[in-house]
Amino acid sequence: MRLLHTSDWHLGQTLHNYDRSYEHQCFLDWLLDTLVEEEADALLIAGDIFDNANPSSSAQRQLYGFLQRAKARAPHLQIVVIAGNHDSPSRLEAPGPLLEAHGTVVIGNVVRGRDGEIDLERLVVPLKDKAGDIRAWCLGVPFLRPGDVPKAEVEGDAYLNGIALLYQQAFALAQSRREAHQAILAMGHCHMVDGQSSNDSERRIVIGGTEALPASMFAPEIAYAALGHLHLAQRVGKKEHLRYSGSPLPLSFAEVGYQHQVLRIDLDGPVAKEVTPLLVPRAVELLRVPPKPAPLPDVLAALEALELDPELPPQCRPYLEVRVLLDGPEPSLRAQVEAAIAGKPVRLAKIEPTRKVVTREDGADALTLDQLAQLQPDDIFRRLWQQRFGEDAPNEQLTAFAELMLPGDAERA
Repeated sequence: MRLLHTSDWHLGQTLHNYDRSYEHQCFLDWLLDTLVEEEADALLIAGDIFDNANPSSSAQRQLYGFLQRAKARAPHLQIVVIAGNHDSPSRLEAPGPLLEAHGTVVIGNVVRGRDGEIDLERLVVPLKDKAGDIRAWCLGVPFLRPGDVPKAEVEGDAYLNGIALLYQQAFALAQSRREAHQAILAMGHCHMVDGQSSNDSERRIVIGGTEALPASMFAPEIAYAALGHLHLAQRVGKKEHLRYSGSPLPLSFAEVGYQHQVLRIDLDGPVAKEVTPLLVPRAVELLRVPPKPAPLPDVLAALEALELDPELPPQCRPYLEVRVLLDGPEPSLRAQVEAAIAGKPVRLAKIEPTRKVVTREDGADALTLDQLAQLQPDDIFRRLWQQRFGEDAPNEQLTAFAELMLPGDAERA
């Protein structure tokens, strides 16, 4: 049996206010072709399908359009979707009955019965091969909040222990139903211990002081765990069968040099025989010019020398981050950058200035609380300027600061 594992699509995401629906559509088209070419039996989507809990209508159309086309091109394909921390569980589940009729199972919420017990049945999904025979049982566990987890009668972190207990309970149910030749899989959207985050693109999950979960919460008999939340593809605890697929698109400039992927899992009876990365083509490039911060004249020269395909349509033009090393304020920075790239087929997404920071020696110029209380706003401004730039504030900056303070002084008077 063959599975594909992906997560963290973040449909509807913008990059510094630029719409990315074209890139998402390119990925979905590629994924659909890949599912057909690889003859996959199931697709596991491990959360954060949307970028926020109230996705736009166009983002929702992209998802449901993909699901409809997947059913048309691969009628046998099963799809299991769990909610991530960016998703609205109820919104994701709303079309569930309709989607299930077309081979897609969506698990957004952990549901409790009238007796208060968690409905484990809906968390355990049978996966069938092309012949219709059950080859695996999938534990579909969405992003868990404190109210979602059962109470564990052990000492320690209640949230952490509750998550482990829920996986144990779902595993026990799957174990009671599986036959010897069938595998047990797990899905989860969480931050595992030692997981490597992607700078600037992930929302930390910290609940009750608990951020990272241990790999030990997955039973040794689990053939494969398809995880979501971290945007860089990686193993958990150096184990081949515990994996983050990572996001299919770079979600920040921190991922400029990273190759995104989905994972192909080939099952051999109850075990995962092989896990293979399938590299996702990048529809739109991200450029960092220069690669490391440099003085402004060097940056402007690099931008003017930038050569790009003039025939690129607007939606395919690269996103640009400009990295400048400054000794002090540069009021015309943006205007100079825009002039350097004028007429070039590129989208200026971000200017990242790095300034020289001068720190005082320990103990020098330290102020008591009484002295701090006597400082006027312009005194603080002068000190901050000196600390950051290593020189006295220019007169024009002092004048501008004084003018800025005038309305507040008038109102207080």
